[in-house]
Amino acid sequence: MVNQYTWIGIIVGLFFIFLASSLLNNQAYAEEKVVLIPFGAYNPELNTPAEVWYDPPEISIQVGDTITWKNDDREGHTVTSGKGSGRFGWMGDDFGTPEGLFDSGRFMPGDSWSYTFENTGSFSYFCVIHPWMEGLVQVEAIIPDYPHDASGKKIEQFPILQITPDNSVEVNFSWDPKVIKTHEKVKFIYRFYDTVNDLPLRKLQYDISIIHNGKEVYRDEQTVSGAGGDYREWIFEEPGQVIIKFRNIKAFGTVGGMEIKLTEESVGRIADFSTIVYENPEKTQTTEKIVQPKETLQFYYEIAVAIIAAPAILLLAIILIMKRKKPSMPTSERSDSPI
Repeated sequence: MVNQYTWIGIIVGLFFIFLASSLLNNQAYAEEKVVLIPFGAYNPELNTPAEVWYDPPEISIQVGDTITWKNDDREGHTVTSGKGSGRFGWMGDDFGTPEGLFDSGRFMPGDSWSYTFENTGSFSYFCVIHPWMEGLVQVEAIIPDYPHDASGKKIEQFPILQITPDNSVEVNFSWDPKVIKTHEKVKFIYRFYDTVNDLPLRKLQYDISIIHNGKEVYRDEQTVSGAGGDYREWIFEEPGQVIIKFRNIKAFGTVGGMEIKLTEESVGRIADFSTIVYENPEKTQTTEKIVQPKETLQFYYEIAVAIIAAPAILLLAIILIMKRKKPSMPTSERSDSPI
């Protein structure tokens, strides 16, 4: 026999199921992408009741979104990727040029057709039956707000800690900003630790390279740092995958007062990190400058030289002026020579 508490539990459970279902339905409806083909689109005349051929004529979506075209006109239409003829081009011999990416085929009034966009880009389309009808779809990448690798997997621990295959060096690696976009400066920051003592390796030799879309865009060989860490700056002009490689890691010197020297064999002393560069929706060109550590040190050196040299030059100038200046005889001590 079911008691009253059991019934209360069933009712509460059904209520939450209904609430969750309602929220999911509302969310799906809010994310629905619809383009209408309005009444009058079949008519290219200027006084047609349709203000646009596809409504909206341009739509922006994200990768993976689906658009549904609904035919509210009185004739059949198509949604075909490619370039249409324009409003009056069809009067000549221009009936549009299909590109073959997608094609709805003819669908009649009251019917609809859907297509899911899996790649970023700008996609124009038209109706092959009425080639003056043109529309545009802008597909943008989904840009996450968290650091991730080249596969899109979220990096839970950031900076990333990676131990070389030979278990001798731990590489602490990160980048700033955490989400990389084109035309923005990114700083790759890293430190090297001795895995035995968990202390920074104060002197290190290593090679670093940046691979972008399968092509090496930067390499610095046998760079030496006395602080156990360093950074490199870069600006990417195109979106795509990025891999940062460390090779030929060789350390020597002291760690916590103890002498340490890694073996010359560095084959197993490697580390690789990856992420993704996204198309920047706010910047179309690069305005910043890349400043690597070598240039920074050179800048500080020039400042130091200027600070030391400026007073010395000023003092030398004062001495020269004083030497050139001859003392004049007082007027009272002068006498006229007799003729």
